[in-house]
Amino acid sequence: MKSTLTKYLVEFSSLKLTRPISDKVRWLEIIGVVLTALGKFIVMDFLNWRLPFVIVAILSWSIYVCYRYKKDQLVLKDWGFRLDNFKAVFKMMMPFTALSVFSFFIIGYVQGTINLSWHILPLLITYPIWGTIQQFLTIGLIAGNLNTLRHVKLSKISVILITAVLFSLVHYPINWLMIGTFVLGLVYGYIYLKSKNLYVLGLLHGWLGALFYYTVVNQDPFADVFLKWFN
Repeated sequence: MKSTLTKYLVEFSSLKLTRPISDKVRWLEIIGVVLTALGKFIVMDFLNWRLPFVIVAILSWSIYVCYRYKKDQLVLKDWGFRLDNFKAVFKMMMPFTALSVFSFFIIGYVQGTINLSWHILPLLITYPIWGTIQQFLTIGLIAGNLNTLRHVKLSKISVILITAVLFSLVHYPINWLMIGTFVLGLVYGYIYLKSKNLYVLGLLHGWLGALFYYTVVNQDPFADVFLKWFN
């Protein structure tokens, strides 16, 4: 009896930490993501300040995450920063991941754009961090918020499609990146709404993204982002 009472008290105390999020906050988060995307076009694409933009974006959104966490200690799990279902979601993503890798090499072979070098190794370590941030912004805040708006009811298909389109547009004007991120957005949006886990999506985003550059796009992000600052 005592253990049962203790269990209910723990659950009740956890519930008290959960604060309902208004549509206003959700829309402000969506606007924040859109402004970040616009900043990408100006700072990364026009000014070619890739590394500074990534650092500022990570720091800015990390501060916001800390702010929201102080107000609601369950918000991280609600967003998808969780480990309890990591293995299950990782296994769920394996067929798509394997098919993607196979497709990259086939396309790269046909195009003659396979250009693997040691530069991909540091990206396989660092890119998942940026990949997790991207998934948090595009999937967590866009798809997550659109799916839970109170006064605007959208079907899951609409939410996934809108998210995929926005994710693709952010990668304009590189056609292969736009196509790849659109497909990624469709699959990731579906997986996220089914079982939230940003760690898995971010990790695989980083690995697939790094490989995609060196097989399909024929670019060297490591040289573009890091080496230019040391030469």
